[in-house]
Amino acid sequence: MRGTGSTRVHVVSDVHGNARDLARAGDGADALICLGDLVLFIDYADHARGIFSDLFGVANTARLVELRTARRFDEARAFTRGLWDGVDRVPAIERAVRKQYAELFAAFPTPTYATYGNVDLPPLWPEFARPGTTVLDGERVEIGGRVFGFVGGGLRTPMRTPYEIDDEAYAAKVEALGEVDVLCSHIPPDLPELCYDTVARRFERGSSALLEAIRATRPRYALFGHVHQPLARRMRVGVTECVNVGHFASTGTPWAMEW
Repeated sequence: MRGTGSTRVHVVSDVHGNARDLARAGDGADALICLGDLVLFIDYADHARGIFSDLFGVANTARLVELRTARRFDEARAFTRGLWDGVDRVPAIERAVRKQYAELFAAFPTPTYATYGNVDLPPLWPEFARPGTTVLDGERVEIGGRVFGFVGGGLRTPMRTPYEIDDEAYAAKVEALGEVDVLCSHIPPDLPELCYDTVARRFERGSSALLEAIRATRPRYALFGHVHQPLARRMRVGVTECVNVGHFASTGTPWAMEW
């Protein structure tokens, strides 16, 4: 710690390939927390960026974004199946993800505490996490006298992103944390104001288990990302301040807490 009698932590989520700003995200902090979605698979704003565009081009990316935004998921899946015909999908994606992970994990300062997002590939993380990076999922850590609990991944959706798990398995990870001062997750608690994306014009999946834990254990903060343009970036549930920190890819600015 900085030796000033206080502790400062910076929190980021939804990095989506922004390695340049990630390398500076821990400046002035005692620790960095990352709540997942390191990978940039599709950039909904800039169709030239991301793994999908690298593989299939800008025009096909724009078409996929159009279908997904219109919630025409069956058509989107049929469209992508056609593009993948003749391509060895798993190795192609893993090569592209490894390339991004090499750059992103190298940008993490020491210490970093990280959990997975729904578009991450957890089996690859041990290849890239250096000694100064601690990966936690359904686990706790103490930072500056406060207990932080981490729950990674997302819940099942029609999008079928890589790290989506069943509600029961997710709830078990939340329960394993017990009482914490700061509850850290990739997805938000299941509240409409926190789950609605105003640009995509849809509700993302939030967790009822997270919401129940917030009401039962009353942490100081619940921090999360996943919803990039939420209806509400923060709101209070009882004594808990719920804060969406999932703006890092676009702003390059971490959310800071100090005590």
